[in-house]
Formats: sequence, C-alpha cells, structure tokens
Amino acid sequence: MLKILDDDYYDLIVNNATISSYDRDDITLLNSLHSLRHVMKYEKEACSLEQSPYETLPALFTLISPLSMEKPDLHPALVYSDFNLTGRGIIVGIIDTGIDYQHPAFLNNDRSTRILSIWDQTIQEDLPPSNFTFGTEYSKSRINNALMSRDPFEVVPSTDTNGHGTAIASIIAGNPNSYQSFSGIVPESDLVVVKLKEAKQNLKNIFFAPPDSLCFQESDIMLGIRYLITVSQNLNRPLVICIALGSSHGGHDGYDPLSTYLDMIARYPGIGISVAAGDEGGNNRHYYNNTVSEPYYSDFELNIGNSDRRFSMEIWPYAPQRFSIEITPPNLVPTQIVYPSLSDCQGFIFEDNQSFIWVNNIAFESISGDPVILIRFENPIPGTWKLRVRNNENEPYSFHSWLPSGNLISDETFFLMGDPNTTITTPGNAMSVLTVTAYNQYNNTILAESGRGYTRSGLIKPDIAAPGFQLSCAIPQDQYSTLTGTGAAAAHTAGIIAMIMEWAYTKGNFTAVTGIQINRMIIREAQRSNLYVYPNNIWGYGQINIYNILNRFTGILHS
Repeated sequence: MLKILDDDYYDLIVNNATISSYDRDDITLLNSLHSLRHVMKYEKEACSLEQSPYETLPALFTLISPLSMEKPDLHPALVYSDFNLTGRGIIVGIIDTGIDYQHPAFLNNDRSTRILSIWDQTIQEDLPPSNFTFGTEYSKSRINNALMSRDPFEVVPSTDTNGHGTAIASIIAGNPNSYQSFSGIVPESDLVVVKLKEAKQNLKNIFFAPPDSLCFQESDIMLGIRYLITVSQNLNRPLVICIALGSSHGGHDGYDPLSTYLDMIARYPGIGISVAAGDEGGNNRHYYNNTVSEPYYSDFELNIGNSDRRFSMEIWPYAPQRFSIEITPPNLVPTQIVYPSLSDCQGFIFEDNQSFIWVNNIAFESISGDPVILIRFENPIPGTWKLRVRNNENEPYSFHSWLPSGNLISDETFFLMGDPNTTITTPGNAMSVLTVTAYNQYNNTILAESGRGYTRSGLIKPDIAAPGFQLSCAIPQDQYSTLTGTGAAAAHTAGIIAMIMEWAYTKGNFTAVTGIQINRMIIREAQRSNLYVYPNNIWGYGQINIYNILNRFTGILHS
C-alpha cells in the first residue's frame, strides 16, 4: 500500500529545503514550498507526539456549514442576471465531500456533464491524476459515458454521501430550476471537483479526535489545490477556488502551510480564492486573557460535557512569554506544574485510572516562533475543569486558547468565559485570500455563528460579509434544500468572483487579473453602513455588492 494511504505511516509536512536528506519513497510533493514525509508509526501512546515536532503534523479540518437534511421553506434564489455574466470560460474548483454528478444542477440541456473532471481521493481502483500517486481521476468523457449507461456508478463510482460538496458546488454553479426557487450564481461555468479522503486514523488519534468524526487532513487539501491549478493551467483557463472547510488547530495567524500556499497562489494571474470564515463565533470555543498587572497568572474554566470522551485544546501565548500550567479536574487536586520544554510530554491519571490528560508545553513552535501548550483529554471527568497559566517571566502577558472546530467536540464542552472574537478558522486567517463571513440577507444582521476577527497577529479579517442564510442549494438524489453559514456565504462569493473573472479574463478586459486584485475590487466596492466603523472584526470591510463592482467596471470602460 502507498505510504500516503497507509495508517502505519504518519504524514508530516516538511519544508522542501530539507527533503534531499530523506529517501524518495518517503516523500510526497505538496507544492513548491512543502512536501509530506511519511514516517513509520511509533509506539501507540499519547506522548509519542514528542517524536514529531508539533508544527509538522497536518491540521484536522471539518466541514463549515454542515448540511442539514431537514428541508425548510426555500427562499427565492439570489441571482445577478442584469450583467450577462454567467461564468462562461471559468473553472470553479471544489475541494470537499465530492459531488452528485448525476444531479440536474450540473448537466447541460443534452444531459452531458458540466464537470471537467473529478479526482476522488477515496477510490484506489483506477488511475490517479498525472503526477499524483493515489485516488482516481474521472474525466469529462468518462462521466458522460456514465451518464449514458444503465448503471452510472459502474462507470464512475464516485459519490457524495454527505451532500456538503454538492451543496457548495451548486450555490456557485448550479443550473437554474424555477420550480425549486434555485439557481447558482454562475450556471455556465465548468466544475473541477476534488473528493477528499478522510484524515488518517493515526492523525485523529494524535489529536484525540472522536474515531467516528468526519474530518480531513491539511495535506490532502493542499494536494487538492495543486490538482485544481494543474487542470486550469493545462486548459489555460481561469480558476476560482472555494474552500468551505476550516480548522481551529494552530495559531490563527496565517503562518500554517495551507495558508502560506494560498497566499502564494492568490498572486497568480487568473486564480481567485474564496474562503469561509468558519462557524465558530457563537459556541464559546475560544478564550482570551490579557493580564497587565501582578499577580502574573490567570485562572480560567472549561466545562466538559458527558459525551466528549476524547478531544484536545491548545493555548497560544506570544513569544517571548514562557508559561507554566497546572490543571484541576472537578473536585480533585491539581496536577503538578508543567513547565515549558522543547519536546517533553507529561501524562496525568485521575479517578481510579479512568480519566487521563496529556500536556505538551512546547517552548518553541518553529513556524510562528511562539510557544504552544497542547492538552489532550481522554475520558475526562464531566464538569468544570480549572486551568491556571503563569508567565514565568513575571511580566504582563496575553494568550488565546481554542477548542476543536465543527463536529470534533459537542456543544456541551465550552469555556465558561468564552470570547467570540479571533474565531476565524484556518485558512481564513491567510493574508491574501478573501475571507468571507455570513449575514442574513433578509434582515441585514450578521449570523451569530459567523467567525470573527481579527487574526491572532492583528491582521484585519474577515474581509467581506456575504449572504449566508438559507441559500438554496442542490443535494444528492436530485433533491434541493438550503444551506446556512459562512460556507454558504463563501460559495456565494466564489460565484461573484467568477463573474468578475469572466468580465476581466473571458471578455478580455483585464486578462492579467490576480486573486489579490479581485479581493481589492470587492473590498473597495463593499456596501458600508453608517452604523459601524470599517473595517471591523465582525463585518470586515462591509457587505459584498456586485452592482457597485460592475458599475465601476462600466465607468472604467467608458471613461
């Protein structure tokens, strides 16, 4: 079995400057900056994490705006037909749970497909894409053959059993259906789809993710992006990428490998990127403290629910601060103090050897240069846990702490004094991507769950707010529903980026346009209310307004 698929090997993200020292069979290229190093799995114990630097571990990603199978009332579709921009000539790239390629939302009038290709990372029975080592690529011609056959899944067995990828793709590019009050923003664009394989079980074990949780690993998303770029370059066509996945791992500062990759390609001509801000703003999974006077320690509390038997949390101080930590379970004595080190891990056992925690107080995380404390819980005692962090330098300090995103924990586990700010998920903290938050387009209020800025490093995020309340979408088996959250808003925005790309590239008005330039256009022409000061950490630079943008284009052409 290939090492990238083999659960007996850990996948570690390493800088390409170091790969010459490793055996070629142990390396999978991710992009020009990073590769995966495949390392034989070591002993199955939590503290074996110390054998791999924290920053080399791919982050776990969850779906943003997970699809509800309840079918609420459908609202009228949001369409922009005034400008005759339907995405013609544009490729829309989806990296998600796959697509229902038989759905009418993705078929031409002759029932041929509008999908250029599908890379299904979960199917290993056929040929992968050129220069990739796993999964199966299904071409447009093969998908068309499947659509004409009696049993399409015998020809193209790729499916979307979750429905999230189908919904995101349809909001951007689905065919109109007046009976269902539905239309995608750019229904004449073409689609390229990456169906992600689930994260390796060994990575889920390291981060104590529930074994049955649906999550994906950072490296597979990076490979998916590389695939989308390869297809668009081979066809010499512009590409719009929508990412409706997020992670609360890491420092929320945009320095992680995925964010760095996206920052790089946003500078390429002909590539636009829309990223969801995440739906972590309203669930008290973030804590922030700023201590300016003695005593230089702080106590905060974490409520752990009955259903959360395995999970992790992270504490991020700022360099050069050096923290020690002690943890007190409900109605028990605290642990000993854990001081910072380069690699040591300390484990603690409570209540007759039934409840465990492991603490890695890492003095130096090499990507950001900041310290990080990783705490992992197994069968924790339900109730209120108390954590005390102390600055060993005896001077003012501040820190953030995050719990996992999405379905990796339940809503029963939360900080008692949670802070909704600095809750944008990775890669929404990347500098050059367009980070999209969601508002209710019927009453112009921000959605309570929308992730809020700024980044931990103070960068202005989100960039823009877009409609994200009960957007009409297609779901598998020829059905329609609605999607709510920043994932829906990012899809809506990706459609608008495709409209701009069509005006600029397909119509020949600005063929060298980059993703960053499109972001600036959208930000500059955003609609802003007199009630707020902009930019701010909730609305960013305001509400997206395609009319302002395209009217400005018209003025440019006639000036």
